[in-house]
Amino acid sequence: IEVKIDTDFDKSPGFRFNEIELKGVPVRVEIGPKDLAQNACVIGRRDIPGKDGKLMGIPLAEAPARIDALLREIQKSLFNRAKAYRDASLHTCDSYAEFQERIEKEGGFFLCHWDGTRETEDKIAAETKATIRCIPFDRPAEPGFCMVTGKPSKGRVVLARSY
Repeated sequence: IEVKIDTDFDKSPGFRFNEIELKGVPVRVEIGPKDLAQNACVIGRRDIPGKDGKLMGIPLAEAPARIDALLREIQKSLFNRAKAYRDASLHTCDSYAEFQERIEKEGGFFLCHWDGTRETEDKIAAETKATIRCIPFDRPAEPGFCMVTGKPSKGRVVLARSY
């Protein structure tokens, strides 16, 4: 865990909170005069905005363990959210015409057969602005035919546009 102490006291707390969120800091610890008097702090989560993301009155002695657990929870939450988005945005296409239509209207990620040649990859990119994002390690051995050329394909690859 890396700590940075904000000593920019000439700026308002709201400005400072926003600035640190833009930098991507996942957890913010606030310690004010009242907190010091109670030997406590406030812990703010970046992934849950507003008061819902704040843990109030955390004893300073418990803060490191709570922050460690919170970071693990945030990581798991972000992973699950990204995985759910990926799964909801993953589509299968078998024809190039269907792929062209769906990439325009829906966007997302598409599992399609590809013949493995650079020429086919370049044609797809030129005509649709989509590129091969990855060749999954765990893809099933699903022989088929390239959606563009009709040549044999060992399996599907993931195609998408970058935004």
